[in-house]
Amino acid sequence: MQNKRTLDDWLYWQETLMEETIVLGLDRVQIVYDLLFPSGVPYAVITVAGTNGKGSTVSFIDSIYHKSKYKVGRSTSPHLLKYNERFAIDGKEVSDELIIKAFELIETKREDVTLTYFEFSTLAALIIFAEASVDLAILEVGLGGRLDSVNVVDSDVSIITNIAIDHTDYLGDTREAIGREKAGVMRTAKPCICGDQDPPQSLLSYAKQIKTPLTLISESYKNEIGLEGAHQKLNAAVAVKAIESLADRFPVSISMITEGIKKARVAARFEKITIGDKTVVLDVAHNPAAVKALINTLSENPMETVAIFSALADKNIVDMIELASGTIKHWFLVPISAERSIDLESLKNKFDEPESTTICLNMNSAISQSLELNEIKRIVIFGSFYTITDAFKIIKKFNVNSFWS
Repeated sequence: MQNKRTLDDWLYWQETLMEETIVLGLDRVQIVYDLLFPSGVPYAVITVAGTNGKGSTVSFIDSIYHKSKYKVGRSTSPHLLKYNERFAIDGKEVSDELIIKAFELIETKREDVTLTYFEFSTLAALIIFAEASVDLAILEVGLGGRLDSVNVVDSDVSIITNIAIDHTDYLGDTREAIGREKAGVMRTAKPCICGDQDPPQSLLSYAKQIKTPLTLISESYKNEIGLEGAHQKLNAAVAVKAIESLADRFPVSISMITEGIKKARVAARFEKITIGDKTVVLDVAHNPAAVKALINTLSENPMETVAIFSALADKNIVDMIELASGTIKHWFLVPISAERSIDLESLKNKFDEPESTTICLNMNSAISQSLELNEIKRIVIFGSFYTITDAFKIIKKFNVNSFWS
């Protein structure tokens, strides 16, 4: 190992360590975690799992605590434009130097234990937050819950936003199977807040089995929120309940909650950008449940809308298209820079009306063509985190204000 490596060097090296990008299981990461934190992490932890809404829920919690005196770490994934987005302290992304320092510490401890890219990220977050002496850390689960590396930490409060069909190769193809995987983030005698409106029996049974105090949220947050969509009001209610469950250790005022929820922002969750006379909506919706929420939010303000769309081949693309087709007048299909992306001819063939689609050479072409449609006032870009990343690299050229500006 060289002593001086750039962050990009470290990330490239981590990607070469294991052939598979996703390797679930806690055996490897547990060994290194115990070496780094033999007594556990020195701060309180909120773990956030769920199929959709994790990032938004993390944002609501982080924004509320940002109004308080507490020092708070936030770990999310994936990143959109740069790796540093994964780690923030009091709302500010951490530097390359702090991340590299954490990687170097992991490297001195792991010996012959092979870690995945995501396991390095999880452990780095825990180290960075410990070095910064945070009071509390909010950790977003990457995939599932039970076997995700974030679950190596015993949380003080767990959150399960909802259960929908996604990542079936890893989590199972039923809500019952997926629910059991998500339920793995629960801890005995530690509160769990669940926002699913029809929680699987597997989740309820596991909570009862390990004696987790489970709170089911059925009523949405009533006041003003910083994110658009009815589903976000439910995420906000989940966030508030989680904060209330820690009120004995980290009390916050009603005004802090109100202001925090109102000020919450998160990239590419119905993020609106104005370009000329067009509204461009960026949304990372990448499974049917998320697309349904996206379309419901678009329907709150009906207008002629076109889509720029692509997806990973292992997603339920047919259902995503079917849910959106009644709202989308025309589809611009784009290639995305991901190994698991779908071939565009195959994507076109999934449409009942292929004539409603245009295959584009790249994202730049798709955005240019959609902006030239005089009668269209709204362009929605969705289907994958990769789609949004590629889109924003082009949109930046228009000097627009956005979450990333």
